[in-house]
Amino acid sequence: MSAPSLTPSKAGRPRHPEPRPQGPAAPGGAFAKSLRRNLTAHGFLIGAVVCFAVFSWWPMVREFLLAFQKTESGESVWVGLDNFRTVFNDPSFWQAWGNTVWYTVLALVFGFVVPFVLAITINEFRHGKGYLRLLVYLPVMLPPVAAVLLFQYLYDPGYGLLNELLGFVGLPEQQWLQDADIAMFSLVIASTWMNMGGATLIYLAALQGIPGELYEAAELDGAGLLRKIWHVTVPQTRLILSLMLLMQVIATMQVFVEPFLLTGGAGPEGSTTTVVYLIYQYAFNFNNYGAAAALGLLLLVLLAGFSAAYVKLSRAEDE
Repeated sequence: MSAPSLTPSKAGRPRHPEPRPQGPAAPGGAFAKSLRRNLTAHGFLIGAVVCFAVFSWWPMVREFLLAFQKTESGESVWVGLDNFRTVFNDPSFWQAWGNTVWYTVLALVFGFVVPFVLAITINEFRHGKGYLRLLVYLPVMLPPVAAVLLFQYLYDPGYGLLNELLGFVGLPEQQWLQDADIAMFSLVIASTWMNMGGATLIYLAALQGIPGELYEAAELDGAGLLRKIWHVTVPQTRLILSLMLLMQVIATMQVFVEPFLLTGGAGPEGSTTTVVYLIYQYAFNFNNYGAAAALGLLLLVLLAGFSAAYVKLSRAEDE
């Protein structure tokens, strides 16, 4: 009988497949594999770029070209600065800018302060914050047309709820939308109610990020409610307040829905004519697309300055 061999036999050896010789990689193979792997992402990206190009960038380029052209019988003729002269010589031009600036100032007084005060008030509640946030945000979820129709009922001089309340307390009734002196105030009140929900929630989020130790230290120093707001709340939310201020200026300078639906656009004695409504008149009432584009370009340049300030503040907040 032969002695056992110390060398493992071939039958007991584990079988490993022999490595196959690999040839050179096909040119562009890695790129094709990466493209297939990210095909969905590239598809969404291309779709977004096409949408922006068609619906945002090209209209801006077209507006810039139209500002220096005049369209007659379907043909565009280059007229240089004639459209700008037409706009500047229009008496409604300066009135529209004055009304827009006045609306922006009123909107900042009401629409900027009221949401911040509401946010501070809701933040002080210990219970029911969720219901209060929902209640404040409800007007934002309403379609703008529905909200405007609601205020048309409230402002109606005959059976409006506001005049009913004024008569109940013995005050004289008001022509809310028919009086040139108070028509703009009426628009600002409606706009503030319609849009304050989003700003209030943003302020609430900022307030909840303030450390409670700062308020405790202020209380130990004998600070009351107003002093705590002024010395703790406002400094801690300074950047958010600045960003919201710029965003509101940009939004209110483009106001159109409220005056168009509540006062027919121009309002009594032209008191609610805004820049965007004047652009609408040039384009669709006067068929002067060149003047409309020229006025839109002026508004674009002004808002671009505010947008640049907004981007700068956003970067400062990120840092």
